[in-house]
Amino acid sequence: MDVVEKQLYASPRNYRYLITTSTILFGLFIWSLTAVNINNIEESGLAIAQNIILGIIQPDLELLLNISDKGVLYLLVETIAIAFLGTIIGSFLAVPLAFLSASNIVPKPVSFITRLLLIAIRTVPALIYGLMFIRVTGQGPFTGVLTISLVSIGMLAKLYVDAIEDLDTSILESMTSIGCTTFEKIRYGIIPQLFAMFLSIVIYRFDMNLREASVLGLVGAGGIGAPLIFAMNAYRWNEVGSILIGLVVLILLVEWSSNRFRNKLVRG
Repeated sequence: MDVVEKQLYASPRNYRYLITTSTILFGLFIWSLTAVNINNIEESGLAIAQNIILGIIQPDLELLLNISDKGVLYLLVETIAIAFLGTIIGSFLAVPLAFLSASNIVPKPVSFITRLLLIAIRTVPALIYGLMFIRVTGQGPFTGVLTISLVSIGMLAKLYVDAIEDLDTSILESMTSIGCTTFEKIRYGIIPQLFAMFLSIVIYRFDMNLREASVLGLVGAGGIGAPLIFAMNAYRWNEVGSILIGLVVLILLVEWSSNRFRNKLVRG
């Protein structure tokens, strides 16, 4: 028996903790099953589910390949534009909030208050922000851009803070010792350390925002979500299938390309 096995056998086993945790998790699982009610599934519902599957298998190719402003391709491009512009705006607005949240940069009271603000921003779902902005700017892509921007700030600032707090401060101390100005320390000491990480975080958020922009269309915030809900309400399942196919292909392509780009940034 090697040293590792001896250490494993010698380590204390907290059976009471394991049994208590397992019991709680099992109880929560049983309680969650009470939300499952198959009695509400009617024959008409099963027929609708069958029609949805048939719509995906037999999509409306004319709608899928249409290049007009009513076609799936145009709506997908609009969705990408909403997600991209919203991500860019949110990424820039998150930078000052991130530095104000970093405890190694600003005093702790300032950091604490800023973090509370970011938590409050992250608490509200994107759909709620979308409904609020619709009352201000009306329906359309601009509402989607504003919503994506605000939703992105909370998450981006939080991840920025993690990168800022992992800064190698010895570089800044060395630059201070040779008489570098604050601008020079930011330009040559901070930005090179943070740029690749920040860009990787922004790309990851864009991947998420593409899905958010698709959903926001359901409340009239532009993109492909509105035609999708209209087609579903009218039981035009072939159109639903076309929209879903286009959306799936788009998300897969964006995720594949963003993952490659992020890996290249992180690994160099």
